[in-house]
Amino acid sequence: MINFDEEIQKFQPSLEVEDAEDAIYNNDVPDITDLISQILGGKNSDK
Repeated sequence: MINFDEEIQKFQPSLEVEDAEDAIYNNDVPDITDLISQILGGKNSDK
């Protein structure tokens, strides 16, 4: 059975929309297009 008191103690509210946008936009982790560009750029500079 679910212990609601325990679950409420573990609860962490989600970010507000503005805070979530800031967290996403300030994240410098490269995405797949950045990685592909780096790979292709590296191959072209070797030739």
